[in-house]
Amino acid sequence: MRTYRYFLLLFWVGQPYPTFSTPLSKRTSGFPAKKRTLELSGNSKNELNRSKRSWMWNQFFLLEEYTGSDYQYVGKLHSDQDRGDGSLKYILSGDGAGDLFIINENTGDIQATKRLDREEKPVYILRAQAINRKTGRPVEPESEFIIKIHDINDNEPIFTKEVYTATVPEMSDVGTFVVQVTATDADDPTYGNSAKIVYSILQGQPYFSVESETGIIKTALLNMDRENREQYQVVIQAKDMGGQMGGLSGTTTVNITLTDVNDNPPRFPQSTYQFKTPESSPPGTPIGRIKASDADLGENAEIEYSITEGEGLDMFDVITDQETQEGIITVKKLLDFEKKKVYSLKVEASNPHVEPRFLYLGPFKDSATVKIMVEDVDEPPVFSKLAYILQIREDAQINTTIGSVTAQDPDAARNPVKYSVDRHTDMDRIFNIDSGNGSIFTSKLLDRETLLWHNITVIATEINNPKQSSRVPLYIKVLDVNDNPPEFAEFYETFVCEKAKADQLIQTLRAVDKDDPYSGHQFSFSLAPEAASGSNFTIQDNKDNTAGILTRKNGYSRHEMSTYLLPVVISDNDYPVQSSTGTVTVRVCACDHQGNMQSCHAEALVHPTGLSTGALVAILLCIMTLLVTVVLFAALRRQRKKEPLIISKEDIRDNIVSYNDEGGGEEDTQAFDIGTLRNPEAIEDSKLRRDIVPEALFLPRRTPAACDNTDVRDFINQRLKENDTDPTAPPYDSLATFAYEGTGSVADSLSSLESVTTDGDQDYEYLSDWGPRFKKLADMYGGVDSDKDS
Repeated sequence: MRTYRYFLLLFWVGQPYPTFSTPLSKRTSGFPAKKRTLELSGNSKNELNRSKRSWMWNQFFLLEEYTGSDYQYVGKLHSDQDRGDGSLKYILSGDGAGDLFIINENTGDIQATKRLDREEKPVYILRAQAINRKTGRPVEPESEFIIKIHDINDNEPIFTKEVYTATVPEMSDVGTFVVQVTATDADDPTYGNSAKIVYSILQGQPYFSVESETGIIKTALLNMDRENREQYQVVIQAKDMGGQMGGLSGTTTVNITLTDVNDNPPRFPQSTYQFKTPESSPPGTPIGRIKASDADLGENAEIEYSITEGEGLDMFDVITDQETQEGIITVKKLLDFEKKKVYSLKVEASNPHVEPRFLYLGPFKDSATVKIMVEDVDEPPVFSKLAYILQIREDAQINTTIGSVTAQDPDAARNPVKYSVDRHTDMDRIFNIDSGNGSIFTSKLLDRETLLWHNITVIATEINNPKQSSRVPLYIKVLDVNDNPPEFAEFYETFVCEKAKADQLIQTLRAVDKDDPYSGHQFSFSLAPEAASGSNFTIQDNKDNTAGILTRKNGYSRHEMSTYLLPVVISDNDYPVQSSTGTVTVRVCACDHQGNMQSCHAEALVHPTGLSTGALVAILLCIMTLLVTVVLFAALRRQRKKEPLIISKEDIRDNIVSYNDEGGGEEDTQAFDIGTLRNPEAIEDSKLRRDIVPEALFLPRRTPAACDNTDVRDFINQRLKENDTDPTAPPYDSLATFAYEGTGSVADSLSSLESVTTDGDQDYEYLSDWGPRFKKLADMYGGVDSDKDS
């Protein structure tokens, strides 16, 4: 049970009156046996003045958390107007009046009916009044008083967080701040020590400590290593009453994590690593992985790898995998098993982020030896050069050797090699190669002016392993030989004025040469010997690969000679000397005073390079003749009578109509209407013939239907007679196969197609009885000659 201190119920009289107080009787529970009150009376002679109001009080004090079974006594109100005869009545109003606080209307005793909590409401303001019971009028003015709840230590300290989380770097010095915890107490901090809190550590020693007054947690142990222990749980207690016995307390948990610092260098788990790689590995190929362990975390565990020394320092490289922090050994240059089979490297692992305060622990790096063994691979042949350049004169004869290529197997076996030319690069097969020694020779004649460079590819293949082959480009340059004569740069046709003077320049000549001599072109110009003696013009060589045509006399006449042809010889200065003769046409023309041409021959001016007048007249006559022929042909065609489609008697066609079903195949043919065979009387008179060229519309003759045509044979005979007498009907043979043909027809099939399917000879003598239309057939089929006889 809680114990309560003795308290005093004071009645204070407001100024200007002096204040009096009388303590209440001591108790632990219940009401006192005898109540003492402080009565305010105006009969005292020591009083200087007497207020109209005979009683007044200011505040009462009441202890919180009363645990007794009876009502808690607060105090007593008494007025000097009370004679004790029950004529006065005391009334209480304000906070909790009638509920928390009740008053005895006869005696003025005030009691608390419930337990009061200062933390819920520390002060209650009430009003008291004494009235006449009979009249209901107040005998004293209404007065206000306060009931103040005295605090007891009934609230334990409570931390602001149930669980605190904090971090501190590992290897921190003693006294390094970690975190501050805070607890609050709901008791009155101004009354006693109920709210005075003291902090202490219950769990977490000797690693951490806490300041008793501030709640600041600090490190208490030197060199705490995260790699040994990372998580710590600390329990802090907050106790009121200044930490004395009987005080209330509360606890909280602080989870402290040591954060990593770079206090551990990287270490290789082994001192030597061995890897293998084939010699054919291209640069950048990974060979193997190595990894140094580092107990730190994050960037403190990052590792950089490097090759510091070794035989393969320039042949291999190492890169760092940022995700796994592994060192990847890669090929840097092409390897050659025949040159070196084993490499030894020294690889170093180091931390890029180093904290200087931990350098005393030693260098933050480690090294290991890596041995790499190169494996032999069957490699293709290797040419002695990356490319070959050869030269040959264009006048070289077939089978002339140009040069040679060389390749050999780089493997220790030294397998023999054969050579070949990639024909995709030499489609014309101009060159060939000796498969044994690699000699290149020509297969055809060369021409530099056609193709200066020949780019081909030579293939070297191992004889024992044809899959191993390599290629090399071969560039062949064709050297120039003076095998082309110089020629005019263009076709020259010039003119000379009739009034020209002697030695007058009328044209400048230039020449070209397909050859390309080393010292450059040097052309010489001269008139041909046959024209040099009696020519009216001369050639002046300018010695700069040009020449000029000069007049040799004064005045020329178009009527005497309208055109001059000057043969000019052009020679080069190379060996052997090449020359050609070109003709320059010079026309005589009428000119004005300034030497401008005015008129020459018409054909020279109008048609300098066209046809002559006689040729044009001949072409016009041919065109006219052709037009007359076309007109006559069209006129004769209009006068021609209508002819059948088959004009020649030799044009004999067989029309075979085959029906493979009995129920409607007849509609598929365009050559014969089978409907008339089914019903000979249902003949359409309006249909036109389809075996005649429809040039003129005519009405077909109406043929009376035979009433007694009960068989197809009679119908065919009737149609045969009609066509025999018709001069416009062609001699068609029509073979129709029907599901039912009656008893047969006199006119059997004449088809040559079906004739070949018969084994025996057929007799066609009856064709002579069919009339003149079938005379040709009778001659063809009725003869005694046949393939069998022959």
